[in-house]
Amino acid sequence: MVAAIARVMVDSPLPQLDRLFDYGIPPELASEAVPGVRVRVPLRSAGRFADGYIVEVVESGDYSGALSDLESVVSPIRVLTPEVWSLARRAADRAAGAATDIVRLAVPGRQVRVEKAYLADITSEPFPTVAAPVIDGYGAGVVEAALEANERLAVDAVPLVQPLPDGVWVGGWAVALARAAASVLAGGRTAILAVPDYRDQEQLEAALRAILPPECIVRLDARQSNPDRYRAFLRCLSDRPLAIVGNRSVVYAPAANLGLIAVWDDGDPLHSEPLAPYVHARDAALLRQEQQGCALMFLGHSRSTEVERLVEVGWLRSISPVPRVLPKIVPTANQAATDRLAAGARIPSSAWQVARTALASGPVLVQVARPGYAPGLACVDCHQTARCERCEGPLAQKTSRSVPACLWCGALAVEWRCSNCGGEKLRHVGQGATRTAEDLGRAFPGVRVIIADGDRPILSVGAEPALVIATRGAEPVAAGGYRAVLLLDGERMVARESLRVAEDCLRWWSNAVALAAGGATTVLVGVGGALASALVTWRHADFARSELADRRRLRFPPAVRVATVTGTVEAVAQAVERTASALQLDRSDVLGPVDVSPTTVRTILRFDYSRGAEVAADLRAQVIRAATSRRKPAVAGKGTAPPPPPLKVRFDDVEPFLDS
Repeated sequence: MVAAIARVMVDSPLPQLDRLFDYGIPPELASEAVPGVRVRVPLRSAGRFADGYIVEVVESGDYSGALSDLESVVSPIRVLTPEVWSLARRAADRAAGAATDIVRLAVPGRQVRVEKAYLADITSEPFPTVAAPVIDGYGAGVVEAALEANERLAVDAVPLVQPLPDGVWVGGWAVALARAAASVLAGGRTAILAVPDYRDQEQLEAALRAILPPECIVRLDARQSNPDRYRAFLRCLSDRPLAIVGNRSVVYAPAANLGLIAVWDDGDPLHSEPLAPYVHARDAALLRQEQQGCALMFLGHSRSTEVERLVEVGWLRSISPVPRVLPKIVPTANQAATDRLAAGARIPSSAWQVARTALASGPVLVQVARPGYAPGLACVDCHQTARCERCEGPLAQKTSRSVPACLWCGALAVEWRCSNCGGEKLRHVGQGATRTAEDLGRAFPGVRVIIADGDRPILSVGAEPALVIATRGAEPVAAGGYRAVLLLDGERMVARESLRVAEDCLRWWSNAVALAAGGATTVLVGVGGALASALVTWRHADFARSELADRRRLRFPPAVRVATVTGTVEAVAQAVERTASALQLDRSDVLGPVDVSPTTVRTILRFDYSRGAEVAADLRAQVIRAATSRRKPAVAGKGTAPPPPPLKVRFDDVEPFLDS
């Protein structure tokens, strides 16, 4: 019997359409209508046509009435592969979201010219053979054997920088990931490598190019132009073994014969997807590994509490190699400097001495908390924080001569007046990267000063003496490593009100320490206690274990899962009450509601991991119910009232526990 029904995923933002629809396949499309292709289909309820993907072709369906036929097959290329669809469906169900939203992240928009060139250039030429490299620095064959056995690993990265054959210096973690990927490719399988941002991606690609042929490397990320991204995506559809590199969405890249998924620095917030259904790259990687049975590796200088939880429950195997040389880290109090030049730079005398000695042989890294001239401004008379008169956002200054501007809306505070006392003068609060550079430049006359931050991205610096002032996460790699590292603003970073503040600080500092040359001194200013001890002894796993134990006692994530429900007071109350009642959730695990805007509130639900599927299913039903009953009835003489804000559900949301 000839299959006559196509089951189609319709690309629609409406939650009630997040299911497969049955369509008839007309005879003229029988040869083209295959699973994975893009199609156009009629939507009777909307009275229009919609785009979609054929997920499967079957001989019969559940619907007994007459079916509408496919309107057309848009492209003959099977862009939605079975493994990506299965991953999208599972990830969406786990997060109470729509699979269409994830498919939109996974499959780039169609580029006709690129597609035509791809179809005309399909070739069966032999692919280059990749030799398996030796993965050193992580134990004798431990990682190689784990990759061969498709194990799930939590690996602590060794802090060092290494030169490549072309003279480029990269972090040791990039070389380790490149060798792991090459080992997988040598076995005829594909590796997917996810990193937080373009800085990490540049290092990893450089390490891959050193040991792999260029045709084996595919870059797939959101910074590419639409044609380039689609061209790279089409390359991933090949059955040839590839090393696919990108940011968080690369986890959804098509790869039927997948051998490895590796995620670098999973604690970085850039791995958290800001678009619905907000699936973290770590969670997508875990689901895909379970689905395709490949090896999985989480690599980082500092371990996240989420990874530590997976280690404790036995889902990941921990590998913590001991560095050949432990980083030399010296904590020091942020006390008044006795040296005149150190006092001018507002750093302890010991830090100034370390920097002065190190500058005789090479560059010195100075990590600061914030960019700009001053992270904050306050009224001179009453010391109240200066706020924007338009949106109440905090004011800041990029340089000493620039006009203060709002960090939220960007409005210039030209004629600012204090709302508390009426004062008109501002004073600086704290020191940003620019002001720190000015002060250190005076303390070290004649030394070149380099600023690296979001506005001035610098990926690498040479081996010549220089002061490199960098915000957290923006530190460039130095040739030969930094001769010293100063970690300033530690007390300000730790004072940030956040559930993750301790592990975030340890991660920021560890990544900076890893850029130091062997034997170089790192000075941690203004931080002591358990956090400083964990950094000095380089016992990150122990610190993550302690943090997780504290979260477990308080029933905070990741010891438990959480879901935030946001919407109008009535919608949130109904959804939470129905879910809590139906699933018999403990009332102590319903937190809120709290106001998030004049028209919306937010409530947090806490629950154990074993109940995640049923909570997600119930909350998804509440979202669909709210979406189908949002529009208010017409008021006499006024027409239909605008719909209220939609009910929004987000799982494993860190926002309620953060204050950036």
